[in-house]
Amino acid sequence: MEVLPWLIFFVLWRTTYLYCWDWWRMLLELSYTGSQLKDKIRFVWVNQEDDVGETAMTNAWYEVLSVLHLMAVICLSLANLLLLPKTSTDGYQPRVSEESRRSSVDVFLRAAGYLDCAIQHVLPQIPQDLRRDLPEDLAEGVLKALSMQALGQGVDIQLGMAIDSPKATLAVKRRLACEMVKYWHQSTQAHDNISQLHFSDGWGKKHQLFVKWKYVEAKAAAYYYHGLILDEGKTEKSHGMAVAALQAAEEFLKESKKACAAFNLMPPISKIPPLWGSMKYLSEKIPKDASSKVKINRDLYSQERILQTAPMLPDFALALKPDDYQLPPLDASWKKEDNCQ
Repeated sequence: MEVLPWLIFFVLWRTTYLYCWDWWRMLLELSYTGSQLKDKIRFVWVNQEDDVGETAMTNAWYEVLSVLHLMAVICLSLANLLLLPKTSTDGYQPRVSEESRRSSVDVFLRAAGYLDCAIQHVLPQIPQDLRRDLPEDLAEGVLKALSMQALGQGVDIQLGMAIDSPKATLAVKRRLACEMVKYWHQSTQAHDNISQLHFSDGWGKKHQLFVKWKYVEAKAAAYYYHGLILDEGKTEKSHGMAVAALQAAEEFLKESKKACAAFNLMPPISKIPPLWGSMKYLSEKIPKDASSKVKINRDLYSQERILQTAPMLPDFALALKPDDYQLPPLDASWKKEDNCQ
């Protein structure tokens, strides 16, 4: 029974891929060669996050942008499918294999690559007056937020694998968690900086709440591992900073639960998902370790030394980058015909 969803998804993915390749070649030729049909064909797409049900434009680049967005969303769906727990043959509880997790990271990078191509190479081709008429789904900030979301989810999977690996050090886990914070922060900023968009409800608002929820979760993870490393120090100052970091992690964990509830209660209403991956582990460890470290340091040091502002997180360079996706090249025969004209 598990084969059927994969087969359906593979057929959908393959059909879309072939459609995109053949269709894009024609669209790019229409766009680049200055064909008289360039602004004659009307392209219509149904919207997801925009209040307007569908958007129609007589611009070939709008069609290219829409197909790139479609490819990215299909990739995100494929990554989610890879992360669904599968029933094992040995009788243990359903789990996600390491191979599936690694594959999902590759798919997240592919999604980010499609979106990065859309932002860098397709949006600039659309005149400013038409860009103002684009649906909210295709606004530059939304595309940027979705790209950063894909990278943030990819790092989250890497952190989960590091947690499961006995070889991964605290330093590795802290770096991954801190990188995850930066990705989700950029995704949040991309949403918040879109002054012309006002998501009041629906999928647009739900997407915003999802990004904010994951951003807070990432901060809980980053402060937790930062606190554990600070606690390895030998000075009173480092121990005090460790306690402050762990307390911050616990507060962010509580905040993330509220953000999760807000996301799921926003229409269309969804069920609160069971904890999995890195957060399944951290939701148990953060309260336990924070309480333990606070008690130990409270016995050793004065209260004034412990209660302080949480320390700054380390600033690491971002390791994950979007795939370098390039649009299909122009057909040589079209170039030849264009030169003859």
